[in-house]
Amino acid sequence: MAQVMRPNSALFATDGKAHPLQDALLGVTLVLGVIAFVTAMFHNLHLISSWTGLIGIVTGAYGQFISVTTRERFGLILGLGAAAIGFFLGMAHGGLFGGVVG
Repeated sequence: MAQVMRPNSALFATDGKAHPLQDALLGVTLVLGVIAFVTAMFHNLHLISSWTGLIGIVTGAYGQFISVTTRERFGLILGLGAAAIGFFLGMAHGGLFGGVVG
């Protein structure tokens, strides 16, 4: 029962070590994915959904590249999926610069 007395500072790490950069990328990817997914449901918010989706895809891809544990990868895949759906729907509704440039 020695593990009870040891503080666990690792949020999503199953190896017992702290991974602050990976946890931060996971959180950013999830937040951007949710924002992109929700705003993609509204046609006039295509700028927000496309840009947050694009940034969420980039942060999620880098997070996948440097992730260490399966829990981190699982959350990153959820965030990446939501960001990708938001990005693609935002692109279909008007794109990154639709109505602003051109």
